Amino acid sequence: MIAINESRLKDPKVEYVRADIFRWSPPGTYDFVFFGFWLSHVPRGRFEPFWSLVRRALRPSGRAFFVDSLAAPAGTAPGQQIECDGIVERSLNDGRVFRIVKVFYETRQLAARLRKLGWTAQVHRTPNFFIYGSAAPFEVPPDWPLRT
Repeated sequence: MIAINESRLKDPKVEYVRADIFRWSPPGTYDFVFFGFWLSHVPRGRFEPFWSLVRRALRPSGRAFFVDSLAAPAGTAPGQQIECDGIVERSLNDGRVFRIVKVFYETRQLAARLRKLGWTAQVHRTPNFFIYGSAAPFEVPPDWPLRT
């Protein structure tokens, strides 16, 4: 995906980083961190260290935003069989089968878990397929930057 985007965009302002996210350290701090369809691939035992990394990547007034799959059969890929303990068997169109980490979250459960780690989080769901949310360390006003 990175190579495709890099070849199409060709923007010198964009920095592409290929790294093991669990060993990587952010080179600076940012106002905003986004991850799409990633949180569900963080193994249960690495949830807390992952959010610690996100916190290190944020400036004091920063916020994280995420989108992921809803914990429902309609929110999963075709040919995917949901197993227990966050492991899913996924079949590709070419017949190959892979076992991957896929941890599904309910909105309240995820918000509560983040609260225990020191985050203020709003987590929502769409009617059929997705969860989405924003989170900030407790020091940040809960409505930032969502003031109306």
